[in-house]
Amino acid sequence: MTKEFEARTEAEAIQKAVDQLGIDRNSFDVEIIKSEKKGFFHKGSVTIRVHVADIEVDSNNDDDDLEEMSDRMVPGQVLEPENENEEKILEFARTLLSKMGYEADVNINFRKDSKIGINIESEHSAIIIGRKGKNLDAIQLVVNVFAGNLDADYKIIVDSENYRMRHEEMIIRSAYKDAESVRRTGRSKLLEPMNPFERRLVHTALNDFDGVETKSEGEGLYKQVRIIPVR
Repeated sequence: MTKEFEARTEAEAIQKAVDQLGIDRNSFDVEIIKSEKKGFFHKGSVTIRVHVADIEVDSNNDDDDLEEMSDRMVPGQVLEPENENEEKILEFARTLLSKMGYEADVNINFRKDSKIGINIESEHSAIIIGRKGKNLDAIQLVVNVFAGNLDADYKIIVDSENYRMRHEEMIIRSAYKDAESVRRTGRSKLLEPMNPFERRLVHTALNDFDGVETKSEGEGLYKQVRIIPVR
């Protein structure tokens, strides 16, 4: 699909496209087809052509390897290591954080079968968590690689300041807000890229939300969820 928009500046034209099409800026390419400079008797204008690609979508069910979060961190709970492997995992996490420049207390918060929840307490928690939890996810990945060399069945969940639960609640609240907007305006909305677990949260939360449906779009691990009005 292609469509043209005109405004005083390129930024205003792009925003007009976003508002009228009801899609995210990352969902289309922009081609400037006309640009008139500002003159003494003319305010100037820019005309853009928006190219929206036909997007392949998958089903509502993201069948990727999902990180189950049903086993949540229990605030204040500290469990003693049950074996040498758990002690090694804790020591590895402490050493990793120390080499990153952050001293921290690392403890086991919960365990279920081969799944172990590790909590990090540090005055540098905000940095350890990182923007949108990116640093925390990276730490979790490295710890899981180490744990997997000890026992292939280990699944380690790393958290700090109860970030993961707060993040989950934020995603659900935002999904409801976006769904209400889509239902009210009748225009679809493409959410920011999410990992499989985050996408499933949105799909599940909006499954029974009247007037909308959801689909995942894109390729790779970080896909986007589109909320679509249903008439």
